[in-house]
Amino acid sequence: MNPIIAFLVIAAAVAISVGALLLVRRQAPDGGYFTSGDRAAGMFGVLASGFAILLGFVVFLAFESFDQSRSGAESEAVTVAQQFETAQFLPPAVRGRLSGELICYGRSVISQEWPAMERGHGALINPWGLALFTTLQQADPQTPVEQAAFGKWFDQTSDREAARVDRIHGAEGVMPLAVWVALFFMGAVILVFLMFFADSGEGPVVQGVQVGSVVAVIVASLFVIAYLSHPYQTSGRGLKPTAMARTLVTITQASKALPGFGAPPCDAGGKARPA
Repeated sequence: MNPIIAFLVIAAAVAISVGALLLVRRQAPDGGYFTSGDRAAGMFGVLASGFAILLGFVVFLAFESFDQSRSGAESEAVTVAQQFETAQFLPPAVRGRLSGELICYGRSVISQEWPAMERGHGALINPWGLALFTTLQQADPQTPVEQAAFGKWFDQTSDREAARVDRIHGAEGVMPLAVWVALFFMGAVILVFLMFFADSGEGPVVQGVQVGSVVAVIVASLFVIAYLSHPYQTSGRGLKPTAMARTLVTITQASKALPGFGAPPCDAGGKARPA
């Protein structure tokens, strides 16, 4: 979400609402349309409370989803690093291949999956997950260390896949359409209700500040929900693959010190090299 665009939209919404109030105010009687200000204020309090309660729950759920995506990305990166370490205790026949495929897995997450998530695509398949499974089938652990590493690898694979699900679940947005419809409808009802507070006997600046501040808070809250429910933003201000990039730097440097480790079977973008 671009903050400049958000600010311009909020300013436009405030300007339109204040302008509408000033137009209504020209025909409004002295003292406003309501004969009982206390009763009108009470009814407005009910409307505002209902909107605030729904808004609070939605913000909480959106933030929880945002945090789940962030935690999933970090956990996935940590698990990839752990699997790289585990691979060094597996049989030599698959050790190097698994290490290289883990690097390719991380490159694919950064260069292929992340741009797709920023475009709103959540149904993603990482081909290196299948490649890792196929390579592991060729392993024949003999020593106790190799057998222990072999079992540990499966546990870490489950952890990595669970973290990956947490990462990609927010790519398509987590707020149902019905929630957005309800929020916009309630916001519109509150705005219409505010128009009936127009009072030709009160200063235009005072009334403009009253309506403008309410509209500004409502629109700003909607922008917060939109940002939290879409954690991957093309504007560059959403979640980024920082954790996976850090993991790749670590395991790539470590692989250079390993004997017999060749180049990963992929290019810098995570695409498989021709056989």
